[in-house]
Amino acid sequence: MKLVFPNGEHGQVLLNPGVNRIGSSAEAAIVLTMPGILPEHCAIHVTQNGANLQVPSGAGPVEVNGKLVADLMALRTGDNLLIGTVQAKFLVVEVAKSVAVASGNPDEDSGATRVRMAVPKYVLRGVSGAVFSKVFPVTGPVVIGRAAECDISVPADEISRRHALVKPTPDGLSVEDLGSSNGTYINNKRVQHGFLNPGDELRLDAVRFILVAPGMEMNAPTAQMKASAPAKSSSGGGGGNPYAKLIAGMLILAAIIVIVVLLIKK
Repeated sequence: MKLVFPNGEHGQVLLNPGVNRIGSSAEAAIVLTMPGILPEHCAIHVTQNGANLQVPSGAGPVEVNGKLVADLMALRTGDNLLIGTVQAKFLVVEVAKSVAVASGNPDEDSGATRVRMAVPKYVLRGVSGAVFSKVFPVTGPVVIGRAAECDISVPADEISRRHALVKPTPDGLSVEDLGSSNGTYINNKRVQHGFLNPGDELRLDAVRFILVAPGMEMNAPTAQMKASAPAKSSSGGGGGNPYAKLIAGMLILAAIIVIVVLLIKK
């Protein structure tokens, strides 16, 4: 991962794993001495799952693709950053893939390692409202809210602008309510801080997500559909009360006898 400065304020910088501080301080990983740049203007956190831009309280301003960043935002390759008055572009460095073998023999090993695309460890699957049937990979800290600059933007009036923050852990997602008006719920229990295991439901007022892990099958909707399916009528098919059938048969037979007797008398 790297930052490129198209206007030449700084040479391109490869971002190291961990915290990459950006500012006018000589101790910053990326030193920018232009007017309006604070000693610690912002920071980019690089993890195995991706990169997140953080703007400390009282720092900034920083924009990503024209949107002001208030706290934390996940970065994607090609994002345009405006750090104070300095423009930069965030790019993911492509790892060299297997090259064609000069001999033309497809079975010959070129010595290059083929890189497999990383699969997100967790995915939030929308199951209601504006997020129904949508999936949201969670590779780092993710802010969910109504504001367009949120990592998961939900255009619903009942959702606060910055409603909740979720962060991946080895076992699931930690969940923090960001002072929302209508609350954050895990399995219908309101929480300020909580933990979401795979299969648990995260609800932001009326908007619901299910946490899914790779290889996990979503059997719950199928089970619910089966449970809610109407029971077969007792009068249909081979079911029903055998005594009722016997009585009905006897009544039919009696009616036939009466009709036959009337016909004979005529």
